[in-house]
This record gives sequence, structure tokens and C-alpha cells, in this order.
Amino acid sequence: MYPPVIIGLNAVIVAVTKETPLILTVKRAEHSLARQLSQTFTGAPWNESPDAIPFGPFDPSSDRTLELGLRRWVRDQTGLELGYVEQLYTFGNRNRDPSEVEGGPRVVSVAYLALEREGQPSGTAGAHWREWYLFLPWEDWRGGRPEVIEKHIEPALDRWVKSAPEIQARKERRERSDIIFGLKGAPWVPERVLERYELLYEVDLAVESSRDRSPQSEESAKFLEQSSWIQSLGRPMALDHRRMVATALGRLRGKLKYRPVVFELLPSEFTLLQLQRLVEALAGVRLHKQNLRRLVETGGLVEGTARYVSKTGGRPAELFRFRRDVLRERPAPGVGLPGVRHSG
Repeated sequence: MYPPVIIGLNAVIVAVTKETPLILTVKRAEHSLARQLSQTFTGAPWNESPDAIPFGPFDPSSDRTLELGLRRWVRDQTGLELGYVEQLYTFGNRNRDPSEVEGGPRVVSVAYLALEREGQPSGTAGAHWREWYLFLPWEDWRGGRPEVIEKHIEPALDRWVKSAPEIQARKERRERSDIIFGLKGAPWVPERVLERYELLYEVDLAVESSRDRSPQSEESAKFLEQSSWIQSLGRPMALDHRRMVATALGRLRGKLKYRPVVFELLPSEFTLLQLQRLVEALAGVRLHKQNLRRLVETGGLVEGTARYVSKTGGRPAELFRFRRDVLRERPAPGVGLPGVRHSG
């Protein structure tokens, strides 16, 4: 007889507003999987309940498909009717839900990525939009190399490398740290989001790693209270939801190269500067303006409308629209990251 298993459904809902990438979070959820949400950070320096992404259990008696179940939970909790949705990953680690430690069922969650334009949420779960980089601050290179890497992450990884008992292990740790975080001359690769979060979790730089080892222990609470600097390493989330958010950002950055997903986040008509700023917001890096424009125009991704909008202090900018015929013409019609500029 196998132990019981519950299927959970999670949604990483993304929007971009005024160059700020956002995810939709909830504070309250009225179902059995949310029972211990408010207890997951007992003793932590955050006094409010942790942010979570919309989630709920799959109901096999009423949900014809997993995606329909997800859409139902999102509608109930946030008031949003989702548009673009794709399945992201399945998360099933043992004890990922605290109730399993107490003898509850194993919870296997199927996470989805959804792209929306920011709207006013409602629903039953206290939904609100949060800045994406509030949770993953080391991922935003638009203003140069993030201070958190130089000030906290790189020194901590150096200590972790030196703590390895054998030369070969130190060498492997050094290589892994440098490649994943772009250290010691290694290039920064935007898509390695999940690998970076997993490494921080492994070396105890993510609050969740201490919480998950011993969620209610005095030792865990004392560590979090005394390590106020750890708050600069990103706001934690309930359960393993920050891991899901990292997975979603990595997926979205990768899809920039081969799918026109960015146009799901733009209005029907937009300027090329709007398109550039949106891609930069998601990729976390600055791009060369002319290279991007050349790519989207010569690649047939957009077409001009012969309409213009006035810009303060500059020439009017033409409005463009996504050219849907490109989906038939090219197997991988992505925007990519042309001419990435690293200023740090």
C-alpha cells in the first residue's frame, strides 16, 4: 500500500510594468495545503506572513485537467482570468510541505508559468503584485553587477570553497561557483537562475535552507535573528515557492531566444523602446539598442503601423505590432539577447 499523495497546482504569474518585472503573490489561501503557511517562518526577522504564489490542490472529481484546476484556483484567489499559460516543472521533494513531517500526505506540485498584463487583483487570498527582483536581487544587472554579489555572495562562496576538505573538492566548488555566478572572469549567463538559487540554498545563504532543516528550532530562529544581513539576499517565500519563481525566470529568459513570449506582455501596439525595456527587465541586462532593433525588424518579428506617439524632448516614435505570420515562417522566432552590455 503506497502512502497518500496530493497533487498541488502552483502559478508563477508574471507581468512587466514600467520596466519593472512583477509576480503575483498571495498572503492567505483557504485550503488544506495552506494550513501551515503562517508557521513556515517562525522566528524569522519578517513579522508578516510569507509571500506565496497562488496555489491549491487538484480536485480529480471536478477538475477535468490540471490546467483548468489551476485556472480555477487563480481565479478564486486573485480574481484574474489567465491568458498565456505553460507547464513549468513538477516539484516533489520529500517534506517540501511541513504537514508531511507531521504525518500528512506527500505533496507533489505541478507549477505553471503565466504571462499577464498587470491588473488590479481581487479574490480571496490577499493577492498583490511584488517586484520580481525583490526575491532574487542578484539577478538584476541592468545597473551593473549587483552589490549583493560582491558584498555577500562572492565572499561566502570563497569561504565555502576553502572549507572543502580535499583539493579536488575545492577545485570543483571553485569551478561551480565561478561558472554559475560569473566570477573570476567567467561570463554571466542570465538563464542560470535556478542553478544560482540552488547554490545559495546549498551554502545556507537562502533563508529557506535554514528553515527547512529545522523549521521550528530555537537554533534556526536565532540564526535568522542574528543574521540581519541575510535579508539583502532576497525576500524569502513560503514552502519552496522561491525555487519555483527562480525556475520560472530561468525558463522565461531561455524562451526569449526562440519564442516570441515577450509580446504576451506588451500592448497590441508598442514602440521599439518599450520592447527593448521589457526584454531588458526580464533578462536583467542592458541591450544594444541598434542590434535589437535590427534583429526584430529584419527578422520579421514586428511591423510598423505608420502611427506615431510623441516623446518628450525627442522625435515622435513609431508604433509597431507583433507580426504573427512569423510563427509560420520561422521555427524559432525569438527576440534573444542581442549585444548584451555588461556595465559591471
